[in-house]
Amino acid sequence: MLTIGQLAATAGVTVRTVRHYHHVGLLPEPERDASGYRRYSAQAAVDLIRIRTLADAGVPLARIDALLHAQPAAFDAAVTDIDAALQRKIDQLTEYRRRIAELAAGERLFLPAEVVAILDRMRGLGVSELRVRLERDSWILMQALDPHAMPQRIREKNAGFDDPETTRLYLACDQAVDWDPHDPRLDRLIDDLDAWHIKHERDSHRAGSRELVSSRISEASPAWQRILDALAHRAERRRTARHDS
Repeated sequence: MLTIGQLAATAGVTVRTVRHYHHVGLLPEPERDASGYRRYSAQAAVDLIRIRTLADAGVPLARIDALLHAQPAAFDAAVTDIDAALQRKIDQLTEYRRRIAELAAGERLFLPAEVVAILDRMRGLGVSELRVRLERDSWILMQALDPHAMPQRIREKNAGFDDPETTRLYLACDQAVDWDPHDPRLDRLIDDLDAWHIKHERDSHRAGSRELVSSRISEASPAWQRILDALAHRAERRRTARHDS
């Protein structure tokens, strides 16, 4: 026979826990022996281990009481159901862990692998993180607003970076973000960009987003604003000239 301390140690719980189970009626409290001590049988140890195991698995105490008094077949069926519920919880927690891990993967959490590859390619070319973030945000918006355009845009973006001249101008624009708007280097860059746009005008019907200079941060970059204004002015002059002719 076991004392309450020995019983508690057998199940890996505290004496206070055993007394709580007595209080809620889960574990019968034995009568005191001639020495005035309560002694517990081996069956009490079995029942306590069952109670603790089911409680640790999240089974409500009210259901545990019913299971302790259930027939063996019903008990086994209940244990099978509890195991299945635990497996579902494990699967859910595993999915949560996977998603938490993806948070550290940055863009991979919310963009296709092909787009992430483009962003990584930009970083490899030396594009600033500011420009990469702008590119990322553009892809997120496109994915939400026009997902069918994604494959074509991915092909165009990769083709642009495959072209040395396009890549050179892209990097030059990225570097110019912090230039003074009156920097003489902008004049040459504007000429080069204008020539690039003239060369690619025939693709303009499907290349609205193929800008080398992003208007999204033009307000924060006076140099970029000057580039955009100059290019828009030259394009308008060409349209007017064609119309007049």
